[in-house]
Amino acid sequence: MYGYHYDWLERHADRTPDKLALVDLNTSRSFTYRAVNERANRFASFLKVRLGVGAGGRVSVLAKNSTDYFEILFGCSKMGAVLNTLNWRLALPELEFILHDFSPEVLIYDSEFDYVVRGLKPKLGACQTYINIGEEVDRDTWVYEKALWEGSPLGVPLPRLRYEDTWALLYTSGTTGKPKGAKMTYGNFFYNAVGMGQALDINSRDVNLTYLPCFHAGGLGLYGCPVLHAGGTVVVGRDFDAVEMLRNIERWKSTIMILVPSMYLMLDQIPELDEFNLSSMRAWTSGGSHLPPNLVYNFKKKRNIIIRQGYGMTESGPSVFFIPEEDAVRKAGSVGKVVLHSDVCIMDSKGSKLGPNKVGELCVGGNITSGYWNRDDITAETIVDGWLHTGDAAKYDEEGFYYIVDRLKDMFISGGENVYPAEIEEVIYRIPAIKEVAVIGVPDPKWQEVPKAIVVLKEDTAVSEEEIISFCSDKLAKYKLPRSVAFVKALPRNDTGKVLKRELVKLHMG
Repeated sequence: MYGYHYDWLERHADRTPDKLALVDLNTSRSFTYRAVNERANRFASFLKVRLGVGAGGRVSVLAKNSTDYFEILFGCSKMGAVLNTLNWRLALPELEFILHDFSPEVLIYDSEFDYVVRGLKPKLGACQTYINIGEEVDRDTWVYEKALWEGSPLGVPLPRLRYEDTWALLYTSGTTGKPKGAKMTYGNFFYNAVGMGQALDINSRDVNLTYLPCFHAGGLGLYGCPVLHAGGTVVVGRDFDAVEMLRNIERWKSTIMILVPSMYLMLDQIPELDEFNLSSMRAWTSGGSHLPPNLVYNFKKKRNIIIRQGYGMTESGPSVFFIPEEDAVRKAGSVGKVVLHSDVCIMDSKGSKLGPNKVGELCVGGNITSGYWNRDDITAETIVDGWLHTGDAAKYDEEGFYYIVDRLKDMFISGGENVYPAEIEEVIYRIPAIKEVAVIGVPDPKWQEVPKAIVVLKEDTAVSEEEIISFCSDKLAKYKLPRSVAFVKALPRNDTGKVLKRELVKLHMG
């Protein structure tokens, strides 16, 4: 990547100073571009002048969604600090691991996490400054709003930052081991804003209502930063409630939104959905995990809502694929086509590129992470010859539409045949009583492993194990048929809505 980072907020504050930039649903505060730019300037000045944090300095934030998140992010960019976003759902030892790995000079946190920070402080020798978003807790801790007023509204001179310099450090969920800090560069943020901006036709009139966590690439990149790049408005929700979300669409006339599939499943259960005026919404989108085609058909038929599926990951900027609206129903199950500034290929285990309808590993080039923090070994294993190996099994059809078949690690072998659970799940989702389903492989003395379906039923519905297996019998090859079904109240999920299959394997190996 070539070029230098420029200040998005400064440009919009100059061109459209009175345009609404950010709305905080939790505090009922709203800020124009002039106000957000001034607050980010003050934060940058506070870090550099008051605290002595230099370019490349390290700042961590442990907080739930708020407009402060975006002020802090852009404040760091204005003076060259690296922002590490912390998953507040993690346990104390997990947070301790990340903070030891990153070694922040400054830790910003919500008041409700004061007890967590008290437990961490004795173990964080490198951290010199603590900032509380909320109330004063002790003399050694700054209050965020007071800290802003210690900084200059004019900020500091913008450092000469390159597109390849790191803006944020986002730790992966660590589903296969210890978390890894993916370095998100200024180029990643910029090219994602351009790529998603083109794919979704984002412009200054758009209003993005966002509930995805800001500690995650989805919360920042889908579509918070792209909308701010375009000069639009971002309405930040803190805790997701389906009915309250519908009220906020009406109130703020939201135009674009991304939800994970589990959120759409909740929406589908709301009988009064049709009573809300959702006419302002021009794009309902989905990401984070597989979107069942049956859900797409159902929303189109019952609600005349077209859900558009996409795909991305922290290490890919995050956006890679997005499906055009005119193909979303016709190609339900596909994540669409490649966005601008990304490149993809499907590789076999030997590194050869595969053609249409051949399942292999999805590899991404172009707008990808520059590597993992302090982990050159994992960087070298993951990024080979410029290709990021995602660990996802995928394929594309003759029209160039891509499909995520499953995680390679979730695939299992039954009687010598590769079984991809997502293919079985898609069939089971066609049963009207099914709310959620996950398929895993369990040991079998004859076939090595066989499929087992873990099912959550909709309220006031019933279906038996035998009926589920019978439904699948003429729709799947025999080796793909579930041999057993377990009924549960909920599936374990991570913060992005992905089902934690490793937890299901532990619980249902019998």
